[in-house]
Amino acid sequence: MKLAIDHNSPVPLHVQVENLLRELIRQPQYQQGELLPGETQLASVLGISRNTLRQATNKLEYEGLLIRKKGIGTRVKQQAVTSHLEHWHSFTQEMNEQGVSLVVYEQRCETVAADARLAAFFHVQEGEPVFSLKRLRGSHHGPLVYFESYFHPRIGINANDDFSRPLYDILEQDYHVVPALSKENISARPAKASIAAALRIKKGAPILYRERFVFDPGGRPVEYNTGCYRADRFTYSIDIRRS
Repeated sequence: MKLAIDHNSPVPLHVQVENLLRELIRQPQYQQGELLPGETQLASVLGISRNTLRQATNKLEYEGLLIRKKGIGTRVKQQAVTSHLEHWHSFTQEMNEQGVSLVVYEQRCETVAADARLAAFFHVQEGEPVFSLKRLRGSHHGPLVYFESYFHPRIGINANDDFSRPLYDILEQDYHVVPALSKENISARPAKASIAAALRIKKGAPILYRERFVFDPGGRPVEYNTGCYRADRFTYSIDIRRS
């Protein structure tokens, strides 16, 4: 990307610099954590004073787009991923809508015996085999969430399915099962050791815990899912209209 502004333009220099920086910080290397060029270097390349440059960077920092550390430099601030509860999609669809490149750090498929919790939800006998899908997912910045999904035995979903596809696309297109209703419980809790290790946080650090019960249009149980989210990197946004 060319670093240049028009000194003959009627647009104020600090506005031009601000627009240039907004374009610059969208470049992949800066989104991935690379430090921005130093103030002295940028001011020299653009032919402006450091005060003009700071006027622009101060605004971006105030907006939460940049983070500066004395003696280190300036980099793009990692933005929290947001899930809007009024629009229910799979995690893959949520990330795609926000332009976040999804990374699967771990994935495990297995058949497990239904415990009392699963048996009660699926209306099956304890010990009955159910398919389990466990995934650690996030962005190129690192893991964001650890999911555990369990599916009703009648569906037939199994380890041979292509789970690089959105999960609910698989259910609808391959198994003709339509996830129509999600009932969710959301709480805060400290991360136990295994979850902390997976999410690369300290044991006991706060996480957002979400429990999801998914039903088809007929009210039959489809999926039981739990998600452990990094509280510093993920936000649930809820829009509520007064009736």
